[in-house]
Amino acid sequence: MADWNDMGVAWTYATDPDKEADACRNAAALIDLSGLRREHIKGPDASAVVDYLLPRNMDVIYPGKSGYSTILTDEGGVADDVIIYRLADDHYLMASGTGDSDTAMAKATAGKDVTVEEDDNLHIIALQGPIAHEILDANSPDNIAEVAFFHQIEITAFGKPAIVSRTVFTGERGYEIIAAADVVGDLWDAILEAGKDKGVMPLSFVGLNILRIEAALLFHPFDVSENESVWEAGLGWSVGKEKGDYIGKAANEARKGQETKKFSGIIADADVAVGEPIAGGEKIFQNGEEVGYVTAALYSTRLNKSIALCYLKPGLNVGDKVEVKGAVECSATVSEIPLYPI
Repeated sequence: MADWNDMGVAWTYATDPDKEADACRNAAALIDLSGLRREHIKGPDASAVVDYLLPRNMDVIYPGKSGYSTILTDEGGVADDVIIYRLADDHYLMASGTGDSDTAMAKATAGKDVTVEEDDNLHIIALQGPIAHEILDANSPDNIAEVAFFHQIEITAFGKPAIVSRTVFTGERGYEIIAAADVVGDLWDAILEAGKDKGVMPLSFVGLNILRIEAALLFHPFDVSENESVWEAGLGWSVGKEKGDYIGKAANEARKGQETKKFSGIIADADVAVGEPIAGGEKIFQNGEEVGYVTAALYSTRLNKSIALCYLKPGLNVGDKVEVKGAVECSATVSEIPLYPI
């Protein structure tokens, strides 16, 4: 077990994490994401609060839709990243990780007619993989397969009430199932029972980390933090083009075009991982000059390659040769991301 926001989560199971990752790529896998913070933002000023809190365009997030966003510091760094679900006109649910969202939330709610409440009774489990919708649809009267990407609906599954959202952190088609504490355990057991003959497995955090590195999905604070701008992290697409004021706007706009590094991937000439799966730190050189560093690395048994996420100086391109220096020293090639075809 590992601690995540004061909640115990399954860092590993008795199964091989690579087998869990295979299950997700080929069938489906089920992971407990209840360590995410769940905050309800409700009241007449709820829309104004989230609009100022987040740099994304919130006008397109209508009831029944969700979206990915960062939360910025006043200096334009990434304090955290979140999924925001609009449940009603004046009710949002925000799921966040371990970053500092509280500082920005305090600024956004100041003087507003709104309540912000953490909900420890609400849990999130995620069924990810190409047959995820089949497992859920076969055990629900609702048409879950028709739920669009970044949308959510209220459902009954396996006789239990829940909200299902089509959101992913693996690169595969998948669904988050948001349910109360008194039913989420039953849902977990029922999903695994329904999928046991179809190759469905529980997915540990080690297994999830394999999948998200292959898919080049950032994990705060290891791949993106207050030290990076959204432009450096490849998240510029998440900033509304005609967005009004938001926390960190002036600094964020000033940092656009001033990137000193860019989020990238490399494929290493090694038969082992060139760094730690969660926090790399190995340095990257080209012609003797330091040009970047690894943020996360692993040996992918699906690709049969040693892969890593990293930051590189602007100007390096896909196909360029570099050298990794650390516990493992080898040559590498700058790769397109995602590293796994999704």
